[in-house]
Amino acid sequence: MLTFLGFLTIGVILALLLTNRVAAVVALAGVPVVTALVAGNTPAEIGTYVSEGLAGVVGVTAMFVFAIAYFGVVRDAGMFDPIIRRIVAFAGDAPVTVCLATTTLAMAAHLDGAGATTFLITIPAMMPLFDRLGMKRLTLTVCVGMGAGVMNLLPWGGPTARASTTSGVGVNELWVPLIPAQVAGMLGALAIAYFLGRRETKRLAETADDRSLSTVGGPDAASGGTGAAAPSGDDAPSGPGHELTEEEAALRRPRLFWFNIALTALTIAGLVTTLAPPELLFLVALVVALVVNYPGLKEQTARIQAHAEGAMLMASTLLAAGAFLGILDGSGMVTAMATSTAEVVPASWAPGLPLLVGVLGVPLSLLFGPDAYYFGVLPVLQGLGAEFGVANADLARASLVGQETVGFPISPLTGSFFLLVGLAGVDIGRHIRALFGWVWLLSLVMLVVAVATGAVPLWAS
Repeated sequence: MLTFLGFLTIGVILALLLTNRVAAVVALAGVPVVTALVAGNTPAEIGTYVSEGLAGVVGVTAMFVFAIAYFGVVRDAGMFDPIIRRIVAFAGDAPVTVCLATTTLAMAAHLDGAGATTFLITIPAMMPLFDRLGMKRLTLTVCVGMGAGVMNLLPWGGPTARASTTSGVGVNELWVPLIPAQVAGMLGALAIAYFLGRRETKRLAETADDRSLSTVGGPDAASGGTGAAAPSGDDAPSGPGHELTEEEAALRRPRLFWFNIALTALTIAGLVTTLAPPELLFLVALVVALVVNYPGLKEQTARIQAHAEGAMLMASTLLAAGAFLGILDGSGMVTAMATSTAEVVPASWAPGLPLLVGVLGVPLSLLFGPDAYYFGVLPVLQGLGAEFGVANADLARASLVGQETVGFPISPLTGSFFLLVGLAGVDIGRHIRALFGWVWLLSLVMLVVAVATGAVPLWAS
């Protein structure tokens, strides 16, 4: 019963998110409450589960609110303007270069193994450039997701630490044999970024041609139209020739550019070195940015209100995700799902478990969060594999090729996922559809290399 309800809960939520039927907060909070009641849990018990789940996401929620407000304030002050101009001058209007730079930046930023930090560094830095060039923000999240994903199996990363704990194998023993696979994943991510850049170049050229033709003699020329439908939503950024409005110009603080750069650098350094909790770092940074750039109650209140809508929208989504994870864990659905999943694997498949786990790693990231998989599913799989001579290390490495590593940027079961889509302002369902195929391809490429180098056995003997 619990197994069925658990899979039903995740299935309904994914269906609602992927088809854009309801707001994310409705799906994440409403569906698990209903299934928990069906499972026989009392409202008081559900309240306890929700409280425990919220405790796990309150930190990242607070960080998101303060971070989005901080980056909004320094963006208003014009901190990104010179950076954008220099990058554009270096790359011209070449989306290929921009996509490659974005993916590389995500790889470098993810050296600390923290998805939230990576997204907080890369998205605010690159999004204005994507907007100025007229590139799709979905392309931005795909590039950042790939770069962060292939780096997420470092020894100090969360999945590797969990896999090591469950398997009893040291993190270096798990990771070192996977280095060739990780390098292949990095090269593959850059190759895909190059392809995406070429595709964006073609799209932008076609859009420019359409507008040029319609302006010269198209059916809308007489009425002053452009002949091209105005983009909207995720695909409605400003072009490279965007001029500041009077309101935007009034908010710029060019004399404080280096101060804002130094403040941002110090904040990021604090994140990387874990000087203090991220939420505290961004709270302090926000306070300093407001006091220095916009002194006075009226201006500070206006800046907070300007960015409150986006911050609170995603904050509510994060809190709803915490409730969802708390209910699944507290009600026992996660444990039941893990046990049942392992039990359906035929015994004759046991020697091929590592290969099967590696192939399904990315899709499983949509069903199991890192804790649920590495502490729930993996131990049961290891018990099954032990009966047929499959080493724990082989199953752990196969898992690391995709499950919540390359696959974590598409997983609604991780808090940083919502940070990625929230910072970029893209739709959850569209992001998953845009990125899923690419990260699964990367995972399979890495698996092939892992098998070829002996890190993952093709068939346990």
